[in-house]
This record gives sequence, structure tokens and C-alpha cells, in this order.
Amino acid sequence: MNKGELIDKVAEKVDVTKKEADAILSAAVEIIMETVAEGEKVTLVGFGTFERRDRQAREGRNPKTGKKLQIPATKVPAFSAGKQFKDAVAP
Repeated sequence: MNKGELIDKVAEKVDVTKKEADAILSAAVEIIMETVAEGEKVTLVGFGTFERRDRQAREGRNPKTGKKLQIPATKVPAFSAGKQFKDAVAP
């Protein structure tokens, strides 16, 4: 399912126009991204938690040459599924 299909389903389920559903979904995604980027968690009970995690610096290899190189530390987004979501996927 892509974003357009999700918007269609949301619009149908809550009986709003596709334009309104798009605005709501886009705003929700934007707010989640901004909040996680600031280092805060976003928890949707039953669905899951979005958070920012620190990835430590590590040594890697260039696959073409085999030469060692340093991969710097970085911050990455992460999602942990909630119990209800896990149970729905694998009952």
C-alpha cells in the first residue's frame, strides 16, 4: 500500500474527503518526523513507538577494494512495534 492508497482508505473509513485525509496524514507524519528529529519519542499506544537512536562509530570495509574505513557515529530513526500491532501481524 502506498500513501495514495492509504489516504483513500482513511478518507473512506472516517468519511472525509481525500483532500482532508491527505492533509491530516501529511501533518501527522510531519509532526512525528519533527518530534523524533528533536530527540523525543512518539508513542502511539497499541501501534508502536518512534524514536531517535544513536549509532556508534564503527569500522567498515570498502566492498570493492577491501580497504578499511571509519564509519562515523550518527543518529537514526527507529520504530518499535507495540503489542497490539505485533499480535495483529502474528497472532
